[in-house]
Parts: sequence; C-alpha cells; structure tokens
Amino acid sequence: MKSIILISLQLFLCFSSLAQIERNRIGLQFDKIPSRWDEGLPLGNGLIGELIWQKEDKLRFSLDHAELWDMRPMKDLHTPGFNYKWVKEQVLADNYVAVQKIGDHPYDREPAPSKIPGAALEFEVKDWGGVKQAMLNIENAEAIILWQNGVKMTSFVHAKQNIGYFKFENLTDLNVKLLAPKYEGSSGNTVGGPVDGDDLARLGYKQGKITQGDRSYRYIQQGWGEFYYDVYVTWKKTSAKTIEGQWAISAHYPNKPQPEAPKIVASALAASYTAAWQAHQSWWASFWAKSSVSLPDPVLEKQYYLELYKFGSVARSSTPPISLQAVWTADNGRIPPWKGDFHHDLNTQLSYWPSYAANHLDEATGYLNHLDQNREQYKKYTKWYFGSNGLNVPGVTTLLGEEMGGWIQYSFSPTVSAWLAQHYYLHWRYSMDKDFLKTRAYPWFREVAQHLEEITYIDKNGYRQLPLSSSPEINDNKKSAWFLENTNYDLALMRFLFAKANELALELNLPTEAERYLKILNQFQAYHLSDNQELKFSKDLPYNKSHRHFSHLMAIHPLGEIRWENGPKHREIIQNSLKLLDKVGPALWCGYSYAWEGSLKARAKDGEGAEAALSDFATAFCSTNSFHLNGDQTKSGKSSMTYRPFTLEGNFAFAAGIQEMLLQSYAGQIEVFPAVPQKWLQASFKDLRAEGAFLVSAQKTEGVVSSIEIKAEKGGKTKVKLPFKTNSIEFQKGVKVIAKNTEMMELLFEKNGRIKINK
Repeated sequence: MKSIILISLQLFLCFSSLAQIERNRIGLQFDKIPSRWDEGLPLGNGLIGELIWQKEDKLRFSLDHAELWDMRPMKDLHTPGFNYKWVKEQVLADNYVAVQKIGDHPYDREPAPSKIPGAALEFEVKDWGGVKQAMLNIENAEAIILWQNGVKMTSFVHAKQNIGYFKFENLTDLNVKLLAPKYEGSSGNTVGGPVDGDDLARLGYKQGKITQGDRSYRYIQQGWGEFYYDVYVTWKKTSAKTIEGQWAISAHYPNKPQPEAPKIVASALAASYTAAWQAHQSWWASFWAKSSVSLPDPVLEKQYYLELYKFGSVARSSTPPISLQAVWTADNGRIPPWKGDFHHDLNTQLSYWPSYAANHLDEATGYLNHLDQNREQYKKYTKWYFGSNGLNVPGVTTLLGEEMGGWIQYSFSPTVSAWLAQHYYLHWRYSMDKDFLKTRAYPWFREVAQHLEEITYIDKNGYRQLPLSSSPEINDNKKSAWFLENTNYDLALMRFLFAKANELALELNLPTEAERYLKILNQFQAYHLSDNQELKFSKDLPYNKSHRHFSHLMAIHPLGEIRWENGPKHREIIQNSLKLLDKVGPALWCGYSYAWEGSLKARAKDGEGAEAALSDFATAFCSTNSFHLNGDQTKSGKSSMTYRPFTLEGNFAFAAGIQEMLLQSYAGQIEVFPAVPQKWLQASFKDLRAEGAFLVSAQKTEGVVSSIEIKAEKGGKTKVKLPFKTNSIEFQKGVKVIAKNTEMMELLFEKNGRIKINK
C-alpha cells in the first residue's frame, strides 16, 4: 500500500509539473492588442521577424530582416595615424580630446553604419468591434487575435523558410496596406543619439517606391551604396470567409545574389498554408523537445520559457548572430537604439549564454559561423589598429564585422577576442566535437594568443602588461577610463585565454605549444584585491560606485577562474565581492545587470540571492511582452535608469541564470540544484546539457533531490556531486562506477551510456 501511495504521489507531481510547463508555455495573453511596437507579439526565425501590435485603429505587423544594414564606413574612424600606440601617446600627453574626436564622437554624431528597419503591414480592423483576446502561443510560435464579431487572425513566421504567413477567418474581405519606413522627410522628432536613435531621414535615402497589384504590394528601397531591399505581400480568399496571405523581405548586396521577395513568396505558394504550418510546427516541436525545466515559481518559469522562445526565434546556424534587437528593429521612425549593431563588450556574449545548458548548440553555431566568416576582416583590423599579427575583434561591429568605434576603450578593446574565445571553448566542452576543436576552436585560440603575446610587454616587476587597459564601461569614454596596468577585466580574459589554450593544446597532443601558453600564463599577476579580499576594478580603483557592467567580476562569472569549488580562499573572494556589489547598490544598473547577478549568486551557491535578482529582472525590467527594456519600468528604486530602450542580452542572461541555479558543470563535476532557494520543495529539469556532452535530468521532491539521470552523448569520464545521504542506482547501461565516497561519484561512460541514481 505504501508503494502504491508513493507511486501515485510521484505520478501526480510529474503530471502537475508537466501541466504547469504547458500552461506557462502558452506564452502571452492579453485582453487587447498591444499598442506599442516594443510590446508587440514577437515572431521570427533568425533571419526575418514580425511584431504584431495596434497603431491607432490599425492592426500593424512590423516586418524586419537581419541583413538590412546601412554599411557605409564610420566617418573619420580611419584618420591616418589613429591607432593603439597613438592613443596611448595622447593619454600620456593629456590630450584625450583628440582621441575622442576620432574614435568616439562619430558614433554619436553619424547616423550610420546602422541596422535599418524593413516595412509594415496594416490591416483595417476598426469596424470589427472590441478584441476578446490577443495571444502568442510559444509552443508552436503562433500569434492569435480574436475579435468580438468572430473574426480570428493567426500568424506565424515559418521556422525553416523565410516567409511570414497570416490568416483571417470569419470575414469576406480584407483591407491591407504595405507601409514603408519614413526614410525621406523628418518624422518630426529629430533629437537622437545612440540610445533614442536618430531620425531615419538622416540616412539620406530617396524614399522607395510601393507598387500595388491585384491583392499584392511590392516595395523596393535603395539603401547606401549598391544595397537595396524589397518587400512583397500577397493575399487571397481560400474560402467564402477565409483569407490567407504571405510576405517576404529580401536583402540585396553586390556579389551576393538573392532571390527577389516575390519569387520567395511564389515558391511558398506552391505548398498549402496547412503544409507550411505543419513544417513550422515540426521545427518548434523539435526545439522544445531538447530540454525542459519545472520551477515552483510561476513568474520565473514563464519568463524562462519566454526567453527560450525568443532565442529560438532569433538564433539559427545559418543566419547572422543575435544583434542588439535581432529581427525586431524599432518601428518608430528612428534608427534603433545603439544602431542595432553587434556589441562584443557584453551584449552578444550574454545572448548566447543559455544555448549550452539548454541543449541548443546548433542554434548557437550561428555566432561562431559569423566570427569565422569574418576572420580576414578581423585580422585586417588587428594589423591596422594594434600593429600586431594574430586576431582581435572590434568591440562594436557591423553585419560584416567592420569596426564602428564609439567609446574606444571597449569598441577597440585589445581583449575582445579573448571573451569570444570562451564561446569556442564552451562549444567544444559541451559538444566534445574533436573536429570542431581541431579545425575551429584551437585555431581561434592560437591566433588570439599570438595577438595578445605581441601587444603585451614584461614590466619591471616581471609581469606581462597591456600598454593600455580598461574595464567596460567604467568611467565611460573619459581619459580616466584608461589604465596603465592590467584591470581585473583584461587580466581575467588574458589568464583565461592562455589557460584554456594550454588545455586545448594538450588535448590535441601539442606539448610544445602547451608549454608556451603555460609560460605566458604564469607571467600575469594575481587579481587585484582589496584588504577585505574583494575584487577591484584595477590596482588603484576599488569597486566603489554602482555600475551596470560587472567587468571586475569576470573571473567569477562567466570565466570561472575564481571558483567556489576551489576552496576557502576563493569562496572568501566570491562572498566578499558579491557583498560589496550589494552594498554599493544597483542605482546605475540595467536589467541585464540583475540577470547577470543571478548567475553570479548561483556560482556562490546562493539560491535565495539568485532568485531575488532574477525576480527583479522579470518584474521590473521587462515589457509586457517580456522584452528587456534596460531601465526600471516600475520606477521603484531598482535602478535610477527608468528609460526603455529594448535590447535582448538581458533576456538571454536571465535564462542562463535559471540554468546556473539548476545545474553547474564548469568546475569539472556535475552538480544538480546547486543554488535553489530552500523554499523550492519541488523542482525538476530534463536533458539540460553539461560540459563533457552529458545530458542531465533531475528531480527534487519535498525539498530533497530524489533522482539524477545522466546520458553520455560521446562517452568519457565525469564526476557527480552527490546530494543524497544514501543512494541507489536504479539502472546503468554502458557506465562504470570507478570511484565513490559520500560526496562524489566518478563515472566512466561508453558512448550513449546511461545511469539513474535515486535517493
């Protein structure tokens, strides 16, 4: 009888958990259509995107394409003589205004290079009465709107084809308009800048032409140089009371032929709406099957699934990487915030944090593919600005990896490519793909190491130093933002780069190269600490003011150079540094700061702290559609910044924070539920990915971990930190227990080996 009751309880908990996941995966539900573009229902597939909202009395689809860019070179940036060496000379000569004039001011002053918007569709809906429901079902990536008069609209952006679909049911006719962005003639709000965005008219384009056909429109817009893009929409009645339509955008660059938008739509019309819908659903079903979590906190769980949905909407292996707004460029008559570009001093990196543990490695390769495709451009930049061989990446780039400047301490930082190297390392560790290691990851490390070795020097104390160092984005773009001794930010990145280069060289049986990297690693000084063992910005600058970018804490997270698992000394540094972070306070934090803090607290095994930080992010820094708006939207004191520029990195850092609470494997061992609050009595996850290419599932019941299941994709050794006082192995296949004590179990897996350990 006890066994029957226990089994019944376990089944109840399991089905309750699954039901909760399904409820929260529904996504977004409103009793009216969102009335702002940055609150719209978001759809996308990595290349094209759609935001559904209401503008005045019209239903509006804001249409976007990831490759719509004004690619003109940043004015004045390549002034002869402007380089790393010259900048140091001006810093020492107290002539930093000369540097700002070339490196910083053009980014603020010039409207481009920049991401640009696409177009919009508007539907006449004012005679349909009130709205009963507007929703986004993230399970199948479909937007649905129901009106009081019975009209139903559904829309999706095909997951595998670059076409958007819409269907209206229970009406006999549809009034559709295709609208172009106002590229010619001011929108009436000319005050701009990087945050608010310049007026689109500043780009200087001649307004493109819209031509109307029989139930169709086409728009062609000439951009800068020989670039142009075209948009096409068509619709038809498929029954007496059903109208179906398709739209496409195509970006056209010289020497990169692409089909025109009408041809893209024509190819889609060969198949039925139903067939397209089924293929779309199939992709999303596969996406969601990769992993899942169940949390007792419905706010955090819903936000987590919304973040994964957005990740699936903006990341593909074959599309450009995630820019600041990805495929949801601002539809407000302006250039997007911070030009919608690629910021590599934090934003792109954070955007890919959740891909690894969520078991979405394929989608994450779009970032690495982009970096590899632009290697020659990066080498050209490295040689021009730093005068070094090897490879570095500009901190702020265009679609093609070209430098854009703006606060050059960070946009021209010497260590950008070292942070990007971590993504190559993580892909290797989470996939254990030896070919990737040999042909892509290690070559990246080798070239970055060459660059850093060449530009650094040995000082009088025997330490390896950068000529100029910085710590994003401390002291903004002032002269005081430069340091003549390595900051903890640059120090952490260089130590990480050479430590992992050594590790990878040994993995590839290259002992001579490994020895060289180890020698260089040992030439860097220890981290700068206060007397209270707190990480500082630099040797002479303590953490003494609130700041959005936790650049001084890079060694804790994401790099894991300072680890809780390394014992008392490292734990003291972690605890004291995070206490100081809280003491100084969040006055100048952005939303992504709270999301990042969630991971930092999780690395300190502080479940309550991680939960609090992530809850603050979800409830105070997001729009009603879950978009990260940077500032405190509640105006409740969680930040003095209450503005609302939309960027995505905070969203994805939030998802990574949840994963850090549930599973950690960065320290050479698998640890389940390392940082969950004590009040989380029930929690579970399925097929989260750990380093070593292991898929891990675990269940927590009545406050106690009740089971852990591990599957080996590639085979190999791993250690599991045991959360049980006593345990038993329910099953093992292709797994040997090679060592065990009360705290740890060491396992040797064959390929596809599996083991389940129960309480």
